[in-house]
Amino acid sequence: MNILIVGLGSMGQRRLRLVQKNYPNISIFGIEFSEKRRNEISEAYNIKCFDSLLNALAETNVDAAFVCTPPATHHTVIKELLENSINVFTELNLINTGYTELRELAAQHNLHIFMSSTLLYRKEIQKICEIVHSEKLPLQYMYHVGQYLPDWHPWESYKKFFVGEKETNGCREIFAIQLPWILNCFGRSVSVGYTSKKKISNLDITYPDSYLVTLEHESGNRGVMIIDVVSRKAISLLEIVGENLHLFWDGTPSGLKRYNIDTKSFESIELYDSFEHNQNYASNIIEDAYLAEIVCFFDLLSGVGNPLYSLNDDIRTLNLIDKIEGRL
Repeated sequence: MNILIVGLGSMGQRRLRLVQKNYPNISIFGIEFSEKRRNEISEAYNIKCFDSLLNALAETNVDAAFVCTPPATHHTVIKELLENSINVFTELNLINTGYTELRELAAQHNLHIFMSSTLLYRKEIQKICEIVHSEKLPLQYMYHVGQYLPDWHPWESYKKFFVGEKETNGCREIFAIQLPWILNCFGRSVSVGYTSKKKISNLDITYPDSYLVTLEHESGNRGVMIIDVVSRKAISLLEIVGENLHLFWDGTPSGLKRYNIDTKSFESIELYDSFEHNQNYASNIIEDAYLAEIVCFFDLLSGVGNPLYSLNDDIRTLNLIDKIEGRL
């Protein structure tokens, strides 16, 4: 199989590393606009890189592509790939431009559009959802996710990549990462309650850097989400409370704990024999879930397995974020 990775920034290099390490028989090609980065990646990973999709398609025969460019470019890139009969794996879109057109193009060419939603493939999230779904009484949750925006990519200014832009801002990205599993876990039908958004930092951005949102799920569950790009220590703190359940997760592979009502003590829920962490990212980010969704994508191309997230799911998520941000 030949695959193409479009965009060799942070996520593109992560996909490249994982595919190259775990699928040595797959041939990988890259596309990168920056000549400097293109040359660096080509030498570091020993792959051929092109400066445009047009030139790549002229010289290669590609079965599938990973779209890792800035979200605002995704629609154009995905459309061109589908028109050339190439299956697509796309990173977070953040903007639902042209979804109907893309869905029709994929159906017309009998192709797949695989939507990334990495947390749905993470073991802790799957365990939390399993526990929540087994509860008979309503639950409430408190969830704080934040990281200081300049720390996202310490090697470059936040003003030089998409999270610095209002349209595809950092808080919107955190919501887009977290809400798919929140909806899957606590109930997809949800209403947005109290919402407070504010800029509390001196960051050079034109959007609120902090959100406090309450969500009421039709299932009876409800929650409070605090999302920000201000937290000086990357944080992911979840607490779920019910009459028969008290669950805690600090976002790390070993940080899922359940309070034992009988012994009145915390019990760790162990889910990993080992896991892979890249030192370039915060301690609560591990590579295993990124690999799991790549495996799911390749299985899908082989005719087995089903992705955990779809275009329709993403439309639901982005519409909810639009409501939270006040765009609707």
